Amino acid sequence: MKNRVILNHRDRRDKNNNNNNNNDIFCNYTEIETMERKPLEVETSTTTHSAVDGGGSDLTSTVDSFQDEQKKLVYRGWKVMPFIIGNETFEKLGIIGTLSNLLVYLTSVFNLKSYTAATIINAFSGTINFGTFIAAFLCDTYFGRYKTLSVAVIACFLGSFVILMTAAVPSLHPTPCGDKSLCQGPSMGQILFLLLGLAFLVVGAGGIRPCNLAFGADQFNPKSESGKKGINSFFNWYFFTFTFAQIISLTLVVYIQSNVSWTIGLIIPVVLMFLACVIFFAGDKLYVKVKASGSPLAGIAHVIVAAIKKRGLKPVKQPWANLYNHIPSNYANTTLKYTDQFRFLDKAAIMTPEDKLKSDGAASDPWKLSTMQQVEEVKCILRVIPIWFAAAIYYLSITIQMTYPVFQALQSDRRLGSRGFKIPAATYVVFLMSGMTVFIIFYDRVFVPLLRRITRLETGITLLQRIGAGIAFATLSLLVSGFVEERRRSYALTKPTLGMAPRTGEISSMSAMWLVPQLLLAGVAEAFTAIGQMEFYYKQFPENMRSFAGSIFYVGAGVSSYLSSFLISIVHRTTEHSPSGNWLAEDLNKAKLDYFYFMLTGLMVVNMLYFLLMAKWYRYKGSNDEDISEIETNEEETKQQQQQDKNSV
Repeated sequence: MKNRVILNHRDRRDKNNNNNNNNDIFCNYTEIETMERKPLEVETSTTTHSAVDGGGSDLTSTVDSFQDEQKKLVYRGWKVMPFIIGNETFEKLGIIGTLSNLLVYLTSVFNLKSYTAATIINAFSGTINFGTFIAAFLCDTYFGRYKTLSVAVIACFLGSFVILMTAAVPSLHPTPCGDKSLCQGPSMGQILFLLLGLAFLVVGAGGIRPCNLAFGADQFNPKSESGKKGINSFFNWYFFTFTFAQIISLTLVVYIQSNVSWTIGLIIPVVLMFLACVIFFAGDKLYVKVKASGSPLAGIAHVIVAAIKKRGLKPVKQPWANLYNHIPSNYANTTLKYTDQFRFLDKAAIMTPEDKLKSDGAASDPWKLSTMQQVEEVKCILRVIPIWFAAAIYYLSITIQMTYPVFQALQSDRRLGSRGFKIPAATYVVFLMSGMTVFIIFYDRVFVPLLRRITRLETGITLLQRIGAGIAFATLSLLVSGFVEERRRSYALTKPTLGMAPRTGEISSMSAMWLVPQLLLAGVAEAFTAIGQMEFYYKQFPENMRSFAGSIFYVGAGVSSYLSSFLISIVHRTTEHSPSGNWLAEDLNKAKLDYFYFMLTGLMVVNMLYFLLMAKWYRYKGSNDEDISEIETNEEETKQQQQQDKNSV
């Protein structure tokens, strides 16, 4: 019914624009089906199974292969999620268990200064996130998501094992510093072995991050209603398991590493990574495995080059009707309508007498002639970039909240209870994850159903509204951080302290629990923006670029990591010799970290204004007709339901 409403709405618009006759308005269901996406080619299994859709009902799909053979495609949806989410949970438990306390590990075991350790962590995180782009390219072009994930989970296991060796073997780390003020740093060999472990983790995490979410979504039937609902819920529950794994790592694993033994604390992630590998490969025969469909970047390059070559041509009248638009029968992506943004790209699809076509209607030289469909796909990507930039700046706030609160906790009162139990400094980041985890459940079960009744939208609010709400909460989080740090330093300078923190300064009597509000706000921001971003990229990118859609999220986080390192370095050098003192001094009691937080708050405000401007300009993939028609459809369904209720009474 929804498709019929969309089609009629568009046909009415086309009638007004083109004076088409009334017969064009009426189309049967077969014509509607030609607008649907044809399934991607998948790897087939020799084992025969009954077809099951994303919601658990029987369903057999027919897939058009490049040899025009029909093969049965099996969607198991939630039935295969134990393998995918189980692998994701154990993999995150393993890799986060290895990396979450790495900041403390580098300062306490490798005897690095906090400034150097923070820079290394940010650079390492940025490299992982940029590695997702390379992994996505290899995945979509050559290997497919399943093979890429197979290599990645093994690389993660090897990386966590090498990091374990740096703690277990005395010759692979410097001599313990103890209470000495001057400590022996690591040798070149020790640094290189550590970097080997980090390199394995870059390969592993870089391959898993862009592919795992898209691979999970591949298991749901995108054409069934239960499958569509399954995909929407999968995004929320995927991040729920992700944050749950982080909470366990930041509490139990970090405690063992900090208070029992680094060796035992790093053995646990190795075992968990091994379990992740076992669980993932156990589902081998059950997965829907979408094959690589060739480089999507080549199609983008074709459009850009063709548009440049034809930049001297005059725009055509009625481009939606006059541009070249051949679509192969086995084309994997959704057919898109013409949009009037980035019209300079339209020239790539203008046919000239010099352009030749093959017997099947395809262009002989794709570097000189592109289809309108290819042009519209490039427009989709270009429209996403301004939104992505705002999201990358947003993530700067999360990056800072994952590092400096740890240093703040080290110089705060971390005692809990009358027995003097101390919460490990790195564990405080768990409150960020807790805020995200709890709010995801609230958002999925309470917030969305409530707003759905008001907005008539299936998702409650639009994806851009969700991202914008997260940016607002991130801004508030930084503002609160500044006031909390001002209070912590004031206590340290004016009230009795609790002793000296190793290699930093005196411990403030302010409870470290004052750090919780800023971290909870950051967690709520992540529940809005992180999940909203991932779903936004997944739905707005062409179907054959969904691994890239996953990678662009992490590339944005990588940009923010490098930007964080750059800002820390600039602020450190600029304020080091200033009269007011170094904002980021080793001893936070002598620093002005609150000034740094307030500076970032101002940056977030500017970013928020920029995002609002870009969100107003943005047009969702497939134009706004779908959104309008969806609202119309929901209104019609509501009226029908009300009429049925009256009749029943």
